Amino acid sequence: MTEPIPLPPSARSHLPVPFNTSPEPLELIAQGAESLLYKTTFLSPSQPAALKVRPVKKWRHPTLDKRLTRARILAEARVLVKLSGEGIAAGGGGRKVKDPKREGKGVGGMRVLVPGVLGLDWEGGWLVTEWIEGGTVKEAIYRVSRARTMGGSRVGVSGDDGVEELRGLLRKMGEVVGKLHACGVVHGDLTTSNMMLRPLTTIPDNSFESDGHDETSPQPSAPAPTLVQSQSTNSPNESLEGDLVLIDFGLATQSVSDEDRAVDLYVLERAFGSTHPREEELFACVLDAYAHGEGSGMNGKAGKTVIRKLEDVRMRGRKKSRTEHAVWFTGKGSIMPLRLLRGVDPVVLTRDALLPKGKGMSTTANVKAGDTFRVVSYCTRAAYPDYREYRWPAVLRREDLTS
Repeated sequence: MTEPIPLPPSARSHLPVPFNTSPEPLELIAQGAESLLYKTTFLSPSQPAALKVRPVKKWRHPTLDKRLTRARILAEARVLVKLSGEGIAAGGGGRKVKDPKREGKGVGGMRVLVPGVLGLDWEGGWLVTEWIEGGTVKEAIYRVSRARTMGGSRVGVSGDDGVEELRGLLRKMGEVVGKLHACGVVHGDLTTSNMMLRPLTTIPDNSFESDGHDETSPQPSAPAPTLVQSQSTNSPNESLEGDLVLIDFGLATQSVSDEDRAVDLYVLERAFGSTHPREEELFACVLDAYAHGEGSGMNGKAGKTVIRKLEDVRMRGRKKSRTEHAVWFTGKGSIMPLRLLRGVDPVVLTRDALLPKGKGMSTTANVKAGDTFRVVSYCTRAAYPDYREYRWPAVLRREDLTS
């Protein structure tokens, strides 16, 4: 990961007020197309914070630029405040507008899963949120993947060390996304780079309060602190432990549409496949936890509906791969879309490889052993040049699936 760049006072002239003259330390963490992210302190030297600045776009009309900046900062802040379950997010130091919502599957249950809002100025174009310690989920998975590669093992092979830890992390990811959607919020940019793993720390037992003893005097025996997780860890698998926190809600919207939720999952699926191709076959854990996990707000009928909608989105997604395959059952005149995992060769064609029914398509229940089929293009329904027929089920090579 790139080291943060400390900004000297002379290099802060481009920052909005009051950060352009603030004596507090500033470190540039990341730079995106729309904003700059800094690490600083806010309101108190002991309060670390993340400062997100949306610079003025010189190429845009000033009036339009101000309107867009104001709308996007307010939209992000509203979503974060809603998810925090409070009128003023925890850690803001101000008086709460209303009582916090109770923990659970609703909005209050997201309080520790998103950063709290500490301050904002839509005229100045900045938003300050609490600083989330730890690294990204992307970095954590990379560390485990590199360790496994050096050890000569591959993810997904039964009995490999680390597979269960990865599955546990992916299930946690699915449950957190399910909670988010249950709150009526769609993230819009779900990637493993926008998910943080906040390490669990030693939480002292507050049951022992000061009762007149001087701090330097011997203290009576008190209950030992509750050790949740040690800060020091050398094992790559242990890096998968911690609270999963969602960040970067710049593209988030408030929606309860199954279509919007399915698109959110589709973006995550494609981003995960391109960023972590070795672990792509484990992504099913995310969807399973989303629809069935005890910690997901979408478990049950609502989650299953979104998963079915996701299958439709896959067929028409703007990020879909250029080659989409389908199975044409010649004896029945029916077609079934086929989803192939990247990098898997040979390809085992069973019912698990067929997507559920769609409009004008057959159902998996109609597929019987011995049925003849051809592999065709899903978009054009044209068979590939050799027009070779196979019998169901079959094991094909990748070269048989290319046009």
